[in-house]
Order: sequence, then C-alpha cells, then structure tokens
Amino acid sequence: MAEISRKKPVFSINDELWSYLKKYDREVDLPITYSELLRYDNSIPLLDRDDEDTLWESVFYAQSEMEEINNNLKKIYAILRANGDLSVMEHLYIERIDLCVYGNTKPFRIRVVNNINDNFDYFYVKNADASRIYGLELEHLLSPNRMSFFVCDKTLIEEHIIGIPGDMFINKHLDKGYINEIRLAKEFVKFNERCFLRLLGDMHSSNFVIDVTPDFDDVSYRIRAIDFDQQSYEGRKTIYMPKYFKQNNPLIDLGMRNMTVETMKQYQKEERSLLAIRLRASYEQINELLRSMENDVISSSKNINQLKKDLANHYKDDNFLKFTKMGELVKASLETVLR
Repeated sequence: MAEISRKKPVFSINDELWSYLKKYDREVDLPITYSELLRYDNSIPLLDRDDEDTLWESVFYAQSEMEEINNNLKKIYAILRANGDLSVMEHLYIERIDLCVYGNTKPFRIRVVNNINDNFDYFYVKNADASRIYGLELEHLLSPNRMSFFVCDKTLIEEHIIGIPGDMFINKHLDKGYINEIRLAKEFVKFNERCFLRLLGDMHSSNFVIDVTPDFDDVSYRIRAIDFDQQSYEGRKTIYMPKYFKQNNPLIDLGMRNMTVETMKQYQKEERSLLAIRLRASYEQINELLRSMENDVISSSKNINQLKKDLANHYKDDNFLKFTKMGELVKASLETVLR
C-alpha cells in the first residue's frame, strides 16, 4: 500500500516560474496576504452537522480590523470570480474564516455568502508553494477541469472545487443502490491514469472529491483532485497511483466487481488518448511550464533516483535513468502518450 511518511517541505517560487505566472495572468496584486490572516487573536474548533470535529478552526480578529479584512477578502473573491468587477461585492459578506491547522500549507478557507438569497461559496488563501502551483497548472492544462487560482508574492488564492469528499462519498453513498457502479469504476481507472502520467501523488480519498452530474438517463461521475502539494515529490511509483492507497480500497473493489482486465485497459487507453489531445493543444505552454520544472528543485536527489528507476522499469525504458530533475521525469512520463 502507498503511504507518505512525512510532510513535504514548502518550495519557493523561482524566477522562471514567476515569469510563466506573469505571462499567463496567474500573478495579481492582492489587498491582503496569507501572512496578514495569521494575525488572528482567537479560534474555536469547527464542528460538522453531527458535532464531529472537522479538524478546521474558525478564527477571529480584533474588532478594529474585521471590517477591513472582510472588505479585502471580498475584493479577492471579485478577482477570482468576476475578473475584479467590484460590483459583485454589493450583496456579499464574509460569514466565516476557517484555518486548517494540519495541512501542509495551513490554508485559510473563506466562506462568502450572498445577502439576497443566502447562497454561499468558498475560496482558499494559502502559503504559496511551487509544487502546488505546478500541480494546479498541470491540472488546468491536462485534465478535463479548469482551475482558477492566482499568486501574489508568497500568497496563493484558489477557488473551491465542488464535489463530495472522497472519504465521505465512500462512507455515506457507495453502498446505496442508486450508485452506477460501472460508471464510477470507469472514472476511478481514468483518474488513476491521469494522476500517474502527470505524477500527482497522495491521492487517497481525503484528497479528491467526486462530482456527481445527472444525465438525461443516468448520472455521470468525475473524480477531481483537491490537494496538489504532492506534485512530483515522492520517490516511489505507487505514491502516484491512487489504486495503491488503502483508503481507496472500496473503489478498487468496485472496479474488480464490474470490470475485466481488458475493459480496464480500454479505459486506460482512452484516458491516455485524451491526455495526448490536451498535450498537443497546449504544447507550447506546457513546455514552458515543464522547462521551469526541469530547472527547479522540487524534490530530493534520493526521491528522484528512486522514481527514475521505478519509471524505467514500468515503461521498460532505460532513458528515464539519465534524468536528474523531477521536471524531466514528468516531461518524459507525459511524452509516453505521444508515442
């Protein structure tokens, strides 16, 4: 089974990645930063509807600062959702600011509510990490999903990714009769293939959501990663394959009940073909991103040496053994779909 032994270090953004972010409009000026949100003076545990601890804390600030903080957070939401159009702020208010104290980047989650209809949304303020930015951008370019995020100095702003958390889905929905097991199993195979090809690690059930969409005669499923801290950092191949995490075993069992080996291979080929289409469509931009990864330090020599051996064995290609940077391994892995 796959397992990560310790937390990954936070990597700073190098000059080449900054140039990429500026060129593709990922860098913006923000009215408030991650470090400024750390100046809260009180917090309480955040409980769910069943009064269970969510491992998030709701934080509070001095009364003299609250109005300015809330206005600045609404401005960020306008940048994220309306291209900076501040008119959307008129009916919005910040209901809650939560802090995840156990996460790698200790993110803040901001709950924004519309005064008129009580509709709500979330976004995240995080400590910027180069690994996570590479992961977000690769997800944007190579997956079926578009990602909205911005960076300012050491602050990263991310949209909320809608879906049922994987662990919640497994515990509360998977054994219900209304689940289309074949479609869900197919999506997990494709998700596993996407993660492995672009070397996104640590995709156990707490780090992805399942987006359920009604169709005209059934439902469809899409599994979406929500945590990109482990983009091409670990050394073992199994870390990049969701099928090896014990937390995902119920989804593995689903596939074993509903698919043959031949069917599974067919779905893997489908996903590789789709990824190849996306790779060709954004080839120049992806190459710019990969060049930055190749010139960046986003892992340890030990991890790189282990992973290149695993990939050489997996692909039966000794060319992987010549690489010395994690970005080179990501590029070589992606290029296997173009052969």
